[in-house]
Amino acid sequence: MAKPTTIKDALTRWEEKNSQEAISATEIGLQFQYPPIEKMDPTLSTLVACNRLSLSSNKIEKISGISGMKNLRVLSLARNNLKSISGIESLGETLEELWVSYNIIEKIKPLESMKALQVFYISHNLIKDWVEFMRIAVPPNLTEITFNGNILSENMEPSAFTAEAVRRLPNLKKLDGEPVIR
Repeated sequence: MAKPTTIKDALTRWEEKNSQEAISATEIGLQFQYPPIEKMDPTLSTLVACNRLSLSSNKIEKISGISGMKNLRVLSLARNNLKSISGIESLGETLEELWVSYNIIEKIKPLESMKALQVFYISHNLIKDWVEFMRIAVPPNLTEITFNGNILSENMEPSAFTAEAVRRLPNLKKLDGEPVIR
């Protein structure tokens, strides 16, 4: 089997394809790499101008190497092998959107440090209880989530889950793509 693509190699490919230096780019897409990226590394912290980064559809297991990305507003890590969102805390003051659907995430405690977060896509993961779900209530600006496909929501009637989620999250404006009507 071919060895995984490194962040450095993926960025080199991106620069060649886009005729632009990654260090000055505001939007970078490293999704669908072949062979897939398995590790995030400190090379990402050199992307100081980047405000939108996609690493979706790879095989990443752990969030790391992003502490220097002080301008990052949108991070997409959907369709990877993430077990948790630990490592995201360094972006607590700036990250506005976190897309982590279709992973194997059970715990979301680091979400509690995300002060700027407005959008959180976590559908099709392994969140199974209301204790973990309620961590979504902590970020003060969070108003839009996707949550369908998690164990908690799948074990309830859809209308019962929606009613309970809306009751527990008073700031919520959009749930699973639908406007919240109170």
